[in-house]
Amino acid sequence: MTRKDGNNGMRQILIRRRDALRKALAGDLSLLKELREQSSGDVIDAALDSAQDEINSQLAEVESRELANIELALEQMREGTYGICQMCETKIPMARLHALPYATTCINCQREAERQGGHGSGSGDWSRVLDPHAADADVSINDIEMDVS
Repeated sequence: MTRKDGNNGMRQILIRRRDALRKALAGDLSLLKELREQSSGDVIDAALDSAQDEINSQLAEVESRELANIELALEQMREGTYGICQMCETKIPMARLHALPYATTCINCQREAERQGGHGSGSGDWSRVLDPHAADADVSINDIEMDVS
């Protein structure tokens, strides 16, 4: 398979993911609006609703970032710069693009950016959530329990 064929395949994957994220975000936002309109009940219910709103808001933010990264990758495809590292300007290996279709840096530049405290492309450990209300409260996403019933 040629790189051009691989890029065409990546384009289809990105478009499907973009459409799914748009649909999910539209649903997430309408759900948040419904939850706010239906605010009633006792203090515990209000606290639980507030916590659920916060989790939904954070998930929507993560999805919004991914959507922005996908839009950028699709724009790069239109411009002919998709798959080129924004830092060293070499070709990003197809294996990396298959793993992270909206990657804008090669793995070496990504690692270097992370060592220097930057984030590079599509970076961030999404399994970690920083509580803005606590100074050093780094919480794993696995620490959060949700009732999805």
